[in-house]
Amino acid sequence: MTTETPAIDPDPGRFALERAEVARGLDLAYIRRGEGGYPLLLVHGWTETRQIVWRNIEPLDEAGFEVIVPDLRGFGDSGLAPDGFYDPASQASDLHVLVHDVLGHDRCAAAGGDLGGVAIQDLGLRFEGFVERQCLFNTVVPLLPDDYERAGLAPRIPRATRMAADYFLRQGREADELAAELDTPERRRRYIAQFYGPRFWAAPGGFGREAIDFMTEPFADGAKLRASFGVYETAMGTRPAAAPPRLMEKNPLTTLVLYGPEDHVIPNDFPERCEVAFPEVVGPFVVPRAGHFLQWERADLLNRSLIYFFADLR
Repeated sequence: MTTETPAIDPDPGRFALERAEVARGLDLAYIRRGEGGYPLLLVHGWTETRQIVWRNIEPLDEAGFEVIVPDLRGFGDSGLAPDGFYDPASQASDLHVLVHDVLGHDRCAAAGGDLGGVAIQDLGLRFEGFVERQCLFNTVVPLLPDDYERAGLAPRIPRATRMAADYFLRQGREADELAAELDTPERRRRYIAQFYGPRFWAAPGGFGREAIDFMTEPFADGAKLRASFGVYETAMGTRPAAAPPRLMEKNPLTTLVLYGPEDHVIPNDFPERCEVAFPEVVGPFVVPRAGHFLQWERADLLNRSLIYFFADLR
């Protein structure tokens, strides 16, 4: 059985791109569709840009949401951080300025995985009341070793998962050396392409050649690829953070949790950990035939889930 593949042409110019200054000297690039609907923020992760949600924008717009899709600082068409910060607190602050200050929304819903899920969690806790509900999938959960142990879970990430995260250590500890090795656009794109293919982050067949080309193109730029390592450097302590991340506490927001099990980098006990970390969890629900990139691999299912989960907010 194959994954769902809505007929969305992987064209970088499909949606109009806007820009906004969110900090001194820093512009975020973003897409905005459905102005006047309830604001729904979709946030990409690493190895991704706004293009990962190409299959979500139109269906959610048609369902009555104002769909807001930024490139995070240092990614895609957004600017490099003049202050050098690429940590979750900085990402969350950028998102708040964009949605609240620039677009004028006092509240929103948010959805994302990977780094996007981390930024969303931080956003909801750092700006209390701003995020009304959130949907998270295949992301980093709050660091609560004692709580996990009391629930019968390993307090730390299992060894098998750590072995699949060698890229994390390299990007966090040897970012300059790695960037120097990836010294051509072709090498940079091949490096990113492995996360959509042989590293088995995605379900088999989830990304064809055209889709992989579409996802890797923004990382051909050496400065952007190097900037994307910044969050890993922060996590490993080799780059300072603007503020401590809000990842050391339980998250009280009503949270829909989805999990693509064909993911070799997020632990397979992700659903159980989310039950501990999010007291107001809905689910967690395991999504078959999906891995790390639920927005693309099972777009129809994610779209329906978001439409129903956020329905009464519209």
